[in-house]
Amino acid sequence: MADYQRWQIEGKHLDLANFDTESTRGAPGDKDTTRAATALLITELAELQNRLWAQHRQSLLVVLQAMDAGGKDGTIRKVLTGVNPQGVRVASFKAPTAEELAHDFLWRIHQQAPGHGEIGVFNRSHYEDVLIARVDEIVAEPVWRKRYETIRHFEDGLVEDGTAVIKIFLHISKDEQAARFRARLDTPEKRWKFSAADLEVRAKWDKYQVAYAEAMAETSTEQCPWNVVPADRKWYRDWAVLQILLGTLRKMDPQYPIEEAGLDSIIID
Repeated sequence: MADYQRWQIEGKHLDLANFDTESTRGAPGDKDTTRAATALLITELAELQNRLWAQHRQSLLVVLQAMDAGGKDGTIRKVLTGVNPQGVRVASFKAPTAEELAHDFLWRIHQQAPGHGEIGVFNRSHYEDVLIARVDEIVAEPVWRKRYETIRHFEDGLVEDGTAVIKIFLHISKDEQAARFRARLDTPEKRWKFSAADLEVRAKWDKYQVAYAEAMAETSTEQCPWNVVPADRKWYRDWAVLQILLGTLRKMDPQYPIEEAGLDSIIID
């Protein structure tokens, strides 16, 4: 297994309690050393993204899931800080609209899939339909359980069309979530991020941990594996996510198109 695959899950019986959310396994050093290494990775990501956009034949989809305050927004901001916005599409999925509810649960998702040359990021995703739909009993168990197979087919279809799919669960501890909630309340410019409804979800922590574990185990495939990234330490989280993205892009190996013949003889007056 390559280094960038170190966070991939294995097996059908997953217990998130067995994953250390404070782990810094594989990091190049302490916080400062790892941040310096991360800066170099961001530069490489920008170059690979440029090649991906120029080639315009492949695409990359990054699916980010986490509990509230898990760091999805921060990861997107830090990891994609050096890329060309023209070639990136970020989609955040909120509660479905009336129009979206009138279609199958993947209808709104498929519309946001990246086109050739693009890096797409799902900030939450189609997995909400087997997470919140399960925990809050929005639909019956036979309905959400059947969606595992539908999701596998959907993601396989993306791969067949040239889209590499990376799925990352940013794993924080319950104590770390509490600390981040307190920090939001204590910082005036961050209070907008907090909602009393977040505490209602927090009260269902154990149910969500079970739902996440089963959803990942049921939909982690060879083509579209799930990665569990320890996310209590933000500096490690950013480095780890970049390792996964770059490992995948290196494997995709996008190349600049062959230049038009005769360019060396062109003189521009």
